[in-house]
Amino acid sequence: GLYRFLPLVGQSARAVHSGTALLFRSTPVLCAEPLKKKKKLDPQIVKQREERRRKRLEKQIRRLEKNARQLKPIEELEVPMELIDEQSKRKRAVPKPTAELIETRALLEKQWAKHKMQEKLADYQLYDRIVAAQTKALNELKLESEELYQLAIQPDPTLLPFTAQGPVATPPIKDYEQPDGEYIDVSRKWE
Repeated sequence: GLYRFLPLVGQSARAVHSGTALLFRSTPVLCAEPLKKKKKLDPQIVKQREERRRKRLEKQIRRLEKNARQLKPIEELEVPMELIDEQSKRKRAVPKPTAELIETRALLEKQWAKHKMQEKLADYQLYDRIVAAQTKALNELKLESEELYQLAIQPDPTLLPFTAQGPVATPPIKDYEQPDGEYIDVSRKWE
């Protein structure tokens, strides 16, 4: 006899042909079971559960509201207790600045800002003069000799000396186990 597979649209079918037209169809196995009966709970128990859940949520909300204004402490910035105890010994009596002192400081700041601005302006002007002189010299050289001009614009390797020895690529380490990225978080938890 002949064995053939006949595909049907939307479902798998298997046809077994012998002399007569017999057709066996198999469908995918559907694993299911009847639904379980819903247990009827006592309304009092349901009410108690909801009440407990509501109280727990309210407690968490109260705790969050209480700690909302508190920032997480940074251990590196915490002041040691010894320094807090010695605060009265360490405190200095700083005199309040007089109007004359404030005026002098303001004048000094203005003078300093003016000085730095003039210094920066002088640097810009010097740079512009150097670039202009270099461009003029290169243009004059180009008029004299194109060959010398091409040599002059080449980068100077001795200006920034660099030497390197050894392989350009590191060979792989034998039997190296690459870390998988897991780590143990040891930071303190704040709630």
